[in-house]
Amino acid sequence: MTIANNIAAFREAKGWARPELAKRMGTTPQQVERLEKGQRGLSSEWIEKAARALSVTVGDIITPGAANGAPAHHVEPDRLPTRNASAEDGTVDIISLDLSVSMGPGTLIEDMIEEEPVKWDIGHLRILTRSPFHQLRQIRGIGDSMEPTLRTGDRVLIDTAERTLNRIHGIYWIDHFGAHGLKRLRAAGHGRILIASENKVAGGPDFEVDADDLRIHGRAIWFGREL
Repeated sequence: MTIANNIAAFREAKGWARPELAKRMGTTPQQVERLEKGQRGLSSEWIEKAARALSVTVGDIITPGAANGAPAHHVEPDRLPTRNASAEDGTVDIISLDLSVSMGPGTLIEDMIEEEPVKWDIGHLRILTRSPFHQLRQIRGIGDSMEPTLRTGDRVLIDTAERTLNRIHGIYWIDHFGAHGLKRLRAAGHGRILIASENKVAGGPDFEVDADDLRIHGRAIWFGREL
């Protein structure tokens, strides 16, 4: 997947030619050109290098909502994005959703409202995932069907880059006919997925569904719990 980006816009706003940015990123002008034009995949490593070199946030590098080769929106020099996180202080902003996802029978959700971004340590995130930071979301779980692994009120980090069942017994944020939940998933034969709870008393028995009827929003990769 090619990710549209604002590297060229920030470079031009600083009055730099490509060789100057290349020197600051530790690469070649030809590589910078390929990154700017989307001719090379923009990995999280390249995003972080560009952000440090341009003194902007990691999130500023990515054009909101742009992916799959969509053209980046040009950023005017006098309207550069506000700097609200920086690789210089070792943090990045992760969007926290005003959303409580059921760990029981499922929560009907019509709208997901974004809260203020939550600062995360870049080093910690890189231990958890290599996915781009803009694809991570923080949500909160409710219910007791996933105990003892997850408890009600736990803050859960979701990697939305993982929208297919690619981990054996992984815990995923799912949507089954509009009911959202955090559940453990397992392949159950051709075109079938097993949805399981940790707490069989609270969550009920495991059950199979057609893969086409299940939407995976991402995989849970971390959780935090208040003492």
